[in-house]
Amino acid sequence: MNDAELDKFRQLLQQQRNSLKDSLQLAQGSLQTVELDQTSVGRVSRGEALQSQSMAQETTRLKQQQLRDISMSLSLIESGDYGYCNICDQEIDPQRLNINPTAIMCVPCASTQE
Repeated sequence: MNDAELDKFRQLLQQQRNSLKDSLQLAQGSLQTVELDQTSVGRVSRGEALQSQSMAQETTRLKQQQLRDISMSLSLIESGDYGYCNICDQEIDPQRLNINPTAIMCVPCASTQE
């Protein structure tokens, strides 16, 4: 992979990281504790609020995992190891990286891991 391609992926990953961080900051309000006072909120509303809170927690967990993946990919770019499969050490197809710039396995190895 040449320097221009690496720079393109670095910028893409940094944009994704910034977008995820902004999204996580906006979602903080959805993670607040749900009030269980029956006099102010009915059963259905409480149930919906708890479900909404649970979904927000899972979304936050997934976004945090994506941030970790992005940080790892940026570290791999800096070390010169980006774009190589963790299993077979072959170069990952740039088309795969265009779709998922945090991919750490080539398609054949990823297929055998699933």
